[in-house]
Amino acid sequence: MATTTIKDVARAAGVSVASVSRALNGGSGVTMETGQRIREVANRLHYVPHAAARSLITRRTHTIGALLPDLYGEFFSELIRGIDLAARARGLHLLVSSSHDGAEDAAAALRAMQGRVDGMLILSTRVDEAFLHANLAASVPAVLLNSAVKSKTYSVLNIDNFGGAHAMVQHLLGAGHIRVAHIAGPAANFDAQQREQGYRAAMAAGAPGESLSVIAGDFTEESGYLAGQQLLAQKKRPHAVFAANDMMAVGCLYAFREAGLEVPRDIALAGFDDIPIARYITPTLSTVRVRIAELGQRALEHLAGLLEGPSQSPPSAQTLGCEIVVRESCGTNLSKVSPAHGRRS
Repeated sequence: MATTTIKDVARAAGVSVASVSRALNGGSGVTMETGQRIREVANRLHYVPHAAARSLITRRTHTIGALLPDLYGEFFSELIRGIDLAARARGLHLLVSSSHDGAEDAAAALRAMQGRVDGMLILSTRVDEAFLHANLAASVPAVLLNSAVKSKTYSVLNIDNFGGAHAMVQHLLGAGHIRVAHIAGPAANFDAQQREQGYRAAMAAGAPGESLSVIAGDFTEESGYLAGQQLLAQKKRPHAVFAANDMMAVGCLYAFREAGLEVPRDIALAGFDDIPIARYITPTLSTVRVRIAELGQRALEHLAGLLEGPSQSPPSAQTLGCEIVVRESCGTNLSKVSPAHGRRS
């Protein structure tokens, strides 16, 4: 069966090729009645516009690029799901790449997407404003996620990492777990830095005489497992552990179980992110809830606004709030969700 062309649609509708193009691409110069007839003919003939040809006319690819540090794990799958749902609702396609948290990989990914996308969503610890100016065309709008960048050129959408961590540590202290240890994320990661600052501020305010215990991690289950072993080897075992993400908390839980400890009877445990598995492990994990899919959705919607024009949605900096989700692992025998409010000291 031969493919229907734009000329076939024009012939069947009794109009010019230019009129078909304008009608199907939302252009002016075609009456409402004519436009409706053209669309009906196009549907009847099963006409599918050629993407490359449409891009030449509209100068739009109707594709959004997403650059992430990794594609593995529940956090990134939820983030991509939120971005994709919002993109599909707007008739946009999604092109995803990973930088593996390397500057060269991030630069290569951005250059590879040039001309293929109308805008970018970028989550990468290696990206600052100078890097973007060097590797991203000025004509391509971008929204940065979980970034320390402060810019009048690029929009930034962050999670309240500090407030969420501060509130969770406050909760653990309030439950009587005075000696709280922290499993930190990667040292160069903005989220991890903010969460550690929240932990330190809450400990300084709620347990000022208590020495701090911070174990390095990298957001993986394995690093959480190794951190759990390190914590158990300390002379003074902590009363509770606050991990900078749920995946490390899961690994830490396994290390505790392997050593014969029960959570929360022997030691309390909490994480950050509220990935789906957090509510299905035993014991269920207390955590700081980030609405991950909503983060992706809001980032995409803001980028779509930028594509419509700066006057529609000027570059801005926004912070999404978090919630404390109290489950079995922190030992307070409660099941509740509370807004996370942190203070900067």
